[in-house]
Amino acid sequence: MLRFFLLFLTIQLSLFGLNMLNWVQEHIVLPWTALLARICAGLVTWFDSTASASGKVLWNSASGFGVSIEAGCNGIEACIVLFAAIIAFPSSWRHKLVGFVVGFLAIQALNVVRVISLFYLGQWNMSVFNFAHEFLWQALIMLDVLIVWLLWVRAGSRERAANEPSPPPDEPPAPPVAPVAPRVGTGGGSVSHSLDLSPHARPRPSV
Repeated sequence: MLRFFLLFLTIQLSLFGLNMLNWVQEHIVLPWTALLARICAGLVTWFDSTASASGKVLWNSASGFGVSIEAGCNGIEACIVLFAAIIAFPSSWRHKLVGFVVGFLAIQALNVVRVISLFYLGQWNMSVFNFAHEFLWQALIMLDVLIVWLLWVRAGSRERAANEPSPPPDEPPAPPVAPVAPRVGTGGGSVSHSLDLSPHARPRPSV
């Protein structure tokens, strides 16, 4: 457990440092954040034609209200925490790859719900928006990370149990030994199976 914890912290700090590099921000983080805003706008326009996306901002063209998807709101930091936990936990790389893909999709799907809900909460009540943005959704996203990781660990345990060879069946108990009847001598007399241990007087030789 200590090895997992230290490895988890090391990988997490390394990934967060990598995420802060200008090249990563410019070529990965910002394009993904803009794509996330377009995905949210595309979903909202199914029932609200006033929504649109401009860069990383989800706008309401009628009211002029918009939410900007900043660092911490694009789901990348949550994915870093999950990926670090998956890498640190002992498992096959095939199972880790499955965890990366499923975990990324689960986190980003919930994050889309988060952005859209904040988009409408901000138009309704800013006090509720601030509470949901700073406390409620932060906790829900991290809870999502924990649940996904625990389910991934459980699936890996089942996979290992299924691949392990089954133990050999227990040997059946030996059959009981039948009692042996006493043998009868051929000379007509019976052979005693008991020993006479009582003392006998030794006969004296006659003179």
